[in-house]
Amino acid sequence: MLARLRPTLDFLPSPIPDKPGLMIRDPFQFSDATLVIPPVLVESLTYFDGTRSSLDLREHLVRLTGELDVGGLEQHLIETLSGAGFLEDENFFRKKDEVERAFASAPVREPVHAGSGYPDDRQELTSTLRQYLGEAATANGRVRAIAAPHVSPYGGVESYRAAYSALTPADADRTFVILGTSHYGEPDRFGLTRKPFVTPFGTAETSLTLVDEIERAAGAGALMEDYCHAVEHSIEFQVVFLQHLFGPNIRIVPVLCGAFSRADRDDGVKRTIGALGEIAAREGDRLLWVLGVDMAHMGVRYGDEFEAIADQGEMEIVARRDRSRIERMEQGDAAGFWEQVQENRDDLKWCGAAPIYTFLRAMPEIRGSLLHYQQWNIDPQSVVSFAGMRFHA
Repeated sequence: MLARLRPTLDFLPSPIPDKPGLMIRDPFQFSDATLVIPPVLVESLTYFDGTRSSLDLREHLVRLTGELDVGGLEQHLIETLSGAGFLEDENFFRKKDEVERAFASAPVREPVHAGSGYPDDRQELTSTLRQYLGEAATANGRVRAIAAPHVSPYGGVESYRAAYSALTPADADRTFVILGTSHYGEPDRFGLTRKPFVTPFGTAETSLTLVDEIERAAGAGALMEDYCHAVEHSIEFQVVFLQHLFGPNIRIVPVLCGAFSRADRDDGVKRTIGALGEIAAREGDRLLWVLGVDMAHMGVRYGDEFEAIADQGEMEIVARRDRSRIERMEQGDAAGFWEQVQENRDDLKWCGAAPIYTFLRAMPEIRGSLLHYQQWNIDPQSVVSFAGMRFHA
């Protein structure tokens, strides 16, 4: 049988004009390879589903090429996919084990999105963030939490600015509990790490005491040194903004939230949320909670049959539905928020639903205010929505 093509890969049209076809890359970075499959061979990838044999593939290639001798083409395709680490075979599992072990033993969490999501030069990064955020903070009163996007900062400038303008220099001494979307993690599980986060600004220290407390309470509900931290952007972007405001030596508690399939009916989820709630009640204003969350994902890129244009057509309806969920967030209504998320199996595809629900459950006394709502065309046919919010007790 042919090994299965990994379902966690990114598949997108080739952006290279002289190399049309299907581009394949690995968002987990177990492999640094990028392949472009020529249009004529794209259908051949369907034979790598774990149920087909090499004979099935060979018969397909014979029909495709009109040639009987396709052994060389067959072998080249298999070896190319396997060598890139794109098949669920021995080569991939070896690569995966090596990369996960390397992250677990690394002393720090490296800034993997520097140079792509934001400038990797410190001075250029400072200049860029000054342009994004403006000068002084405009907040009135002390906040308990903010919600900011985790979309690429250049795409969500207004919402990032709204969220981070709710903070003041007096917040510098607080520990920042960052709840981020885990785009690659297991459902109904939290990802923890003890590693400091390095960015072009310097090193943000992780509160080992609080991380260890969460781990003890969560049991199987959390994975320590979760490899997803190595590649995830939802926390890294928040660390960069916080360091820009308060200096490199901030203290953080980085928590990745995997998608919830059963919400707080899962024992591990309940234990973890309970631990976060106890920490919130005990530590009070010594903590500031930061949600790194995006909202709806609509359009062709995300499996919809329509082309999404920000603030137009179908996206006007999405905006109304987004704002209804945001109202539940403002009211601290975890149950009402989750009820809306479950409607139509979350056809809005809010990737930030798990961190938001976790926060609302852990801090039931919280109330929020919408500062800015925004939709952004991530490509000409697809839209992501997000917001800047502040929360108070």
